[in-house]
Amino acid sequence: MKAQVFRGVNQLSYEEIPVPAIAPDEVLVQVHVVGLCQSDIKKIRYSLYEPPRVFGHETAGIIAAVGEKVKKWQIGQRVVVMHHIPCMRCAYCLNDNFSMCDVYKNITTTAGFIPSGGGFAEYVKVPGHIVENGGLIPIPDDVTFEEASFVEPTNCCLKAVKKAQIKPGDTVLVTGAGPIGLMFVMLVRYFGGRAIATDLIPSRLAKALEVGAEAAFDPRNPELAAKIKDLTNGLGVDTTLLAVPSDKAFFQALDCTRKGGKILFFAEFPDEIEIPLNPNVLYRQEIDLMGSYSSSYRLQSLAAEIVFKRRIDVRKLISDRLPLKDLLQAVDMAVSPTPETYKILIYPGN
Repeated sequence: MKAQVFRGVNQLSYEEIPVPAIAPDEVLVQVHVVGLCQSDIKKIRYSLYEPPRVFGHETAGIIAAVGEKVKKWQIGQRVVVMHHIPCMRCAYCLNDNFSMCDVYKNITTTAGFIPSGGGFAEYVKVPGHIVENGGLIPIPDDVTFEEASFVEPTNCCLKAVKKAQIKPGDTVLVTGAGPIGLMFVMLVRYFGGRAIATDLIPSRLAKALEVGAEAAFDPRNPELAAKIKDLTNGLGVDTTLLAVPSDKAFFQALDCTRKGGKILFFAEFPDEIEIPLNPNVLYRQEIDLMGSYSSSYRLQSLAAEIVFKRRIDVRKLISDRLPLKDLLQAVDMAVSPTPETYKILIYPGN
């Protein structure tokens, strides 16, 4: 089969590798579409993991083979593949911190080499633990593979929205109107909140308004905080979701978030960035700082329902569709987006 093999920093090799052999409790899925995620881009462009590996985890496809012990699934079924499933027994899982679970982190889908997601290949193997514990989600007949590939990133964003306890009537600042920021805008609106977006690219501000933002501003506007306070009766937003790894965005969040509000870090910052902060700002204003990483097993069914029933229309986030052989081009497009670049989908098949 064809796969994009990570061979070193910013080195992808489009090559022929063996189709993974499956064990009796495993399933083989033919990948029809896989989304390009920011976490994939970081793994490809920075020295975070030893090669060789096959990345890619926002995967939708058709079951191509099942092990002899697999009873719940049949060849030909259309499925979303979740690349991580927690153990549900460790101290982290018992506190709903599923993404901290060692099983969640270390057992994953693979196309070969060190298991690393494996969606950037024609076929991906799903381990027995994931098969048996809810890691395959059937795709309804009226839902496309493209839409289904959004279940995993929707789960990640949904986890952040739930952690921040966004409720009807809340005003939420979303910093960054890329595909993740736009999904936040859509989810905030779905849960009855009012979203305000910021971005450096004018077309993304227009897109944010199109998908449901109440207002959208260039963060370089020196009147940003004043404009946001004008929209919030002089208080500031209830919650800020940081969807870009920017220290400037964080300090803007402090200026724009009301006393007693919340700031949630969603984007991963480069390790070398340190943010100097006077703790009295948090103490005196009672600002809650929090982080949200990856998905939540608890929200898996809700994320699938939101996508499958089109509670948010993820089709509006798709800007580009590229064949698997052009994955490195897709990475470059995502790193240096045009005004019309949003979500990029990759197609391993013809």
